[in-house]
Amino acid sequence: MKRADIGIIGGSGLYHMAGLKIEEELVLETPFGPPSDAFLMGEVAGKKVAFLARHNRKHNILPSELNFRANIWAMKKLGVSYLISASAVGSLKAEYAPTHFVFPDQFIDRTRHRIDTFFGAGVVAHVGFSDPICPILQKILFQSAQKAGIVSHFGGTYLNMEGPQFSTKAESHLYRSWGADVIGMTNLQEAKLAREAEIAYATIAMVTDYDCWHEEEEPVSVEMVIATLKKNANAASDTIAEAVAQIDLNLTNPIHDAMKFAVMTPLDAIPAQRREELAVLLGKYWGHA
Repeated sequence: MKRADIGIIGGSGLYHMAGLKIEEELVLETPFGPPSDAFLMGEVAGKKVAFLARHNRKHNILPSELNFRANIWAMKKLGVSYLISASAVGSLKAEYAPTHFVFPDQFIDRTRHRIDTFFGAGVVAHVGFSDPICPILQKILFQSAQKAGIVSHFGGTYLNMEGPQFSTKAESHLYRSWGADVIGMTNLQEAKLAREAEIAYATIAMVTDYDCWHEEEEPVSVEMVIATLKKNANAASDTIAEAVAQIDLNLTNPIHDAMKFAVMTPLDAIPAQRREELAVLLGKYWGHA
């Protein structure tokens, strides 16, 4: 099987990536079901990369329907150690205007219907998640966006709502009162599962609208989101390509050992099927890959 060092998950409007030299489309099966789409395997800046369209290239998967576990498990199976997410978001601050990029480092969870852990069903694990974004990758992405000429904002809180409907005005104003910076529908589950998979994760939050709180702006619509994303498609690809080039795969990153002391269930008490499902994630601690 082909391997990749760096994974890229493209969100709404980003179904492929300029600059990716595609060598193969790889369809993977996982213990958790099928991932969103085939993985586009190739190279960027001389590094092995796996690209996945989050909602499928046909955009036929709702945020609440995403098989987050399959997507992240497959990235781990491919050998990914750094994962870049690109997502459309609404702005909850006046200074974060459409076409700007935000590089958040915190999350607030407002989802209700999603599986966001590999554990349970006979295995208990608690991984640290106080800092959910890899600071190394976040900084690289921010600097890469600046180099691409994008107005960029470092840090902030991403509020993850359930969707698929956009916010009510009451909700939007509430989230602003909490100090949240941007709002989206997908990134928190990816970040949680990436941490359990010991993959360093960071996101490019691409502002497309002002949600619905801004009285002087039209409430968010699909047309608004797609129009803004099309304007930024090249900038997003340039940002990711530059970031891939700057990632040092030999750098010691504590996230790559995040699960070392996280599993509380003794190995001999874990059901055989669960050991098999989790071997890709925890095999290095169990003495097998």
